[in-house]
Amino acid sequence: MITITTEAAKKIKNIIEEEDPTLKLRVFVQGGGCTGFQYGFSLEELPPAEDDFVFDKDGISVVVDSVSLQYLNESELDYTQSLAGANFTIRNPNVKATCGCGSSFAV
Repeated sequence: MITITTEAAKKIKNIIEEEDPTLKLRVFVQGGGCTGFQYGFSLEELPPAEDDFVFDKDGISVVVDSVSLQYLNESELDYTQSLAGANFTIRNPNVKATCGCGSSFAV
């Protein structure tokens, strides 16, 4: 299961409304970065695959494939804004180590 904060749902909804209301946000984990894994985000218009999991909040859908969910289970998807910029963040309790730049992780 993945929790989506209200702030993240609002931002996803704004992005999707600007692009195409049929889009869904896909969140995934891929190999890479200096610690081993990194998060990825993409907008998709294809229907979720049979082994995908769909998490809904406030009229938006976030899709996660079954392999990525192993690494993302119990995580929280948030959207934060600061003086340094604005971005989606994932608070993942499964992470054991992160790199110095914060863009990759190890489990």
